[in-house]
Amino acid sequence: MSLIDLITGNAGNQVASEAESKFGISKNQVIALLAVAAPLVISHLRNKSKENEQEAESLNNALNKDHDGSILDDPSQIASRQQEGDSILDHVFGGEKANVENRLSQNTGISMDKIGPILGMLAPIIMGYIGKQKQSSGVNTGGGLGDLLGGILGGAQSQAQAEPSNPLNDILGSVLGSGSQGQSSGNPLNDILGSVLGGGGQQKQSQGGLGGLLGSILGGGR
Repeated sequence: MSLIDLITGNAGNQVASEAESKFGISKNQVIALLAVAAPLVISHLRNKSKENEQEAESLNNALNKDHDGSILDDPSQIASRQQEGDSILDHVFGGEKANVENRLSQNTGISMDKIGPILGMLAPIIMGYIGKQKQSSGVNTGGGLGDLLGGILGGAQSQAQAEPSNPLNDILGSVLGSGSQGQSSGNPLNDILGSVLGGGGQQKQSQGGLGGLLGSILGGGR
């Protein structure tokens, strides 16, 4: 299963339906948010795993214990695991979490009081996807997770470039294209958020970058 399959498949659509009924958010907004959130989470976990052996082992243990991918086959778990999703995001983004939520809120039109809970619903399916990929690839230790996560992102980037007519592929291509250029602040999360979502001190790209793509899918407006 590719990252694009996750976003457009049963699990992604289940989250979108759940968020629509619970928060009044359109399905398209939630799917677009997942297209941004999934590579952000995976990219940050990849960097943490590559830079810190203890983080890699901690992630490996969490995947073995709590994220075997069963949530993808039974997305009805999503609502009951929202609080767990909040904890996942606290760990992944740390002190950057509020900044991430604020930027995503600005670009998707989902209000700040709703974006956190929706991201909390998305996080367990992203982790479940990573867990499933880990099982199918035969990675058994934390040491192989950085390469596994990099492979997931690389595969999604290649697919997005090969099928550019799909607006979701355009979003993924924007996020992944930015994330793979490594120079900058040393914090890959800030680099992706700054260059793709716009804002920050440098040139603002939200009009032609992700903000414009989201606007074309969502029809603009908050």
